[in-house]
Parts: sequence; structure tokens; C-alpha cells
Amino acid sequence: IITLSDLECDYINARSCCSKLNKWVLPEVICHAVVTVLMLISLHWFIFLLNLPVAIWNIYRYIMVPSGNMGVFVFFFFHNRGQLKSHMKEAMVKLGFHLLCFFMYLYRLVSKIAPK
Repeated sequence: IITLSDLECDYINARSCCSKLNKWVLPEVICHAVVTVLMLISLHWFIFLLNLPVAIWNIYRYIMVPSGNMGVFVFFFFHNRGQLKSHMKEAMVKLGFHLLCFFMYLYRLVSKIAPK
């Protein structure tokens, strides 16, 4: 979100913004897929079903990158303000999702550890 807002305010150029964002796409896909599989293995069905659509979306976005592109984020598409706004909305939704998951995991951890 910070990198995209820096691009929106013209603090950085589109090429450096895309290179910063693209280097985190694959680790995000891998980590989210691993967390989703771990939730399936540990039989946490609700959290698994909550994570599954986001994991599928991340994998779909990564697989659908046309050959020849430098990654999911391509710098010449950012000159279109609508494209920048859509990436910003997606980043905000992901931030909200990860905050929700953080508090759910924290609650689950505390409820398991706390004495009854």
C-alpha cells in the first residue's frame, strides 16, 4: 500500500514501484498456499475455507501473467489511473483480510493456551 501510494503521489517512478512489488508476489503466493494447506491438514475448516478463495486468487493472478511480462505488476499499465486504483483497492482488501486473520489466529492461540 505504501509503495502504491508513493507511486500515486509521484515520489517514485512506475518501474521501481513494479520491481519492488513483483519481488514479493511469489513469496506471497507460496506462503498463503502453505498456510491454507496447513489449515486443511490441521482440520481447521472455517479458517481453511476463509483462506481458500484468497489462495486461489493469488495463484490465478500469478499463473495468468502473460509470457514476456516482468511480473504481475507491469509499469506501463500504471500510467492508467484506473489500473492504479484497482491495485490500490486490492491491496486494501488484502490488508483487511490479513488483519482479520491475524486477530482470528491470535484469539485461537490465546483460547488454546489460557487455563479454563
